[in-house]
Amino acid sequence: MQNIENIKLTANSTIKEALQIINQGAIQIALVVDENDRLIGTLTDGDIRRGLLKNYTLDDTINDLYFKNPITSLNTETKDKIIQKAIKNQIYQIPIVDEKNVLVDIVNLATLLKTTNKRNRVILMAGGLGTRLRPLTEDTPKPMLKVGNKPILETIIKNFASHGFINITISLNYKGDIIKDYFKDGSDFGVNIDYIEENNRLGTAGALSLLKDKPNEPFFVMNGDLLTDVNFSNLLDFHSFANANATMCVREYEYQIPYGVVQTEDDNIIAIEEKPIKKFFVNAGIYVLSPNIFELIPKNEFFDMPTLFNILVEKERKVLSFPIHEYWLDIGRMSDFEQAQSEYFRVFNEK
Repeated sequence: MQNIENIKLTANSTIKEALQIINQGAIQIALVVDENDRLIGTLTDGDIRRGLLKNYTLDDTINDLYFKNPITSLNTETKDKIIQKAIKNQIYQIPIVDEKNVLVDIVNLATLLKTTNKRNRVILMAGGLGTRLRPLTEDTPKPMLKVGNKPILETIIKNFASHGFINITISLNYKGDIIKDYFKDGSDFGVNIDYIEENNRLGTAGALSLLKDKPNEPFFVMNGDLLTDVNFSNLLDFHSFANANATMCVREYEYQIPYGVVQTEDDNIIAIEEKPIKKFFVNAGIYVLSPNIFELIPKNEFFDMPTLFNILVEKERKVLSFPIHEYWLDIGRMSDFEQAQSEYFRVFNEK
């Protein structure tokens, strides 16, 4: 039985408080109750991320974000009936209530079905030259540079494996033999690894054309030089439940203009904003794609991921953004590499 006291919120709880509960809980959901402990809604990681995209802040309440008509089961219903209800409604967690709608428990579909590892494939792009990190990359491919006590790529693989994603494909180019010699078939790391090799540089989407066996379910694509503790299960749920064609992880980026910005109408000054801070969402290099995107990828030609997303947008396919509020660092420059070294053990809780 889940300790539901640890995952309860009220409608006046803040987004920050909700994130702490969801991130610390084993089933990634919070339950919203009234003063009499009656269930009034549920809140998931996806609900919060959609709020962040709408410019809610961590200090705002969850009142406008939580789902107010959750699917529930009575505490008198059988296990089989609960499983059928979860599958029918495409949900993983069902709150259990009594006849007065007082919260009693919550059950997790994965626990009921006793499933752990997931079939969804993870494709890691590890063929970059790492030019900006020379001389470190003269003899070592960038994904194999050690941050903390292990290569960047090993940290990525172990993070995916911790969420049950154990089927890994690594796309190789520059000094790819070093990567193959280290990971082999992945059995030493608790995963299954195979490889594709780019004879010519094909870009983050073009390399997908080299896959011998195309995935039949949504799959991940991630750059092999990123450090993040994003919850990959939440990301997949966000994509799958929306029935999206493609989902791009995005990161908020701030840029302060070092001058006073002058707003004009014709030749009249109507306002001056001194050194304003502009906020943007930028591509974080992590994606979930559905199998139908393969029809858009040319065979053995350079084709990058932004091009794929632009085509999907033009074709009016469902394309989502998934805002990352967790730790994320693109190790592209020497300063990034040094930052990663100083933060690694704190973020990933390793000794």
